[in-house]
Amino acid sequence: MDQPIPAVTADHVAQFQQTGFLVLPGVLSADECEHLKRTVQADLDPLVGPAEYEADVGYPGAPSDRQAEGGTTPRRLLHAYARNDDLRALALHPVLGPWLSALLASPSPMLSQCHHNCVMTKHPGYSSATLWHQDIRYWSFDRPELISAWFALGQEAAVNGALQVIPESHVQEIDRGRLDSALFLRPELAENQPMIERAEAVNLKPGDLLLFHCRLFHAAGQNQSEQVKLSPVFTYHAADNQPIPGTRSERLPSIPLVGPE
Repeated sequence: MDQPIPAVTADHVAQFQQTGFLVLPGVLSADECEHLKRTVQADLDPLVGPAEYEADVGYPGAPSDRQAEGGTTPRRLLHAYARNDDLRALALHPVLGPWLSALLASPSPMLSQCHHNCVMTKHPGYSSATLWHQDIRYWSFDRPELISAWFALGQEAAVNGALQVIPESHVQEIDRGRLDSALFLRPELAENQPMIERAEAVNLKPGDLLLFHCRLFHAAGQNQSEQVKLSPVFTYHAADNQPIPGTRSERLPSIPLVGPE
């Protein structure tokens, strides 16, 4: 991975603090994207677990169960960091140390092996839609201050279920009544409409990197294209922001990144 590392500036940090997300274009080269796609495809056909299936989550558009047509469609390949050297190197990509150090205001960012740490594998035909949610809803840390890194290995747009985000939602306080039992934002409520109307699509080119705050509301549609969309995703926290003992956030040890020189 020999792409030049873009320099992080105070303006970048201010933008992230305001909006809750940043896109770094061209972090991976075309050759790196193709190599990683081949690596992931080797774990998809035949399927190498552990994996989460579309039928297991029950999101809109997903097969009803594993016995239904498309019921064994994988939604994501789990434990990406431990799968192979290529994904492990991606999770520790040299661009992440300086950028996460700046955005987390920490000299020692850590990779969580418990959250995300996967390759999203959005398949045509049987992929589900993901409703508006915050990733922090099921995570347990001293502070709700984590950042996820979403790598686009191919084009990501509305047609194949690209992410949508609600800028500045990471700093909004949302009453529990505005969420459903699974902590998704309730789109039928009038009080949620102004927030949802601020949503932006995050269209990515191959090699782009999206960094987003764990409190940022985001969603994604189904894949209406003819190609599988592959997106490795990893989550990071500051070294002094520890998982709460006894929760699933501490099941596996976090991995240190190299911060700024």
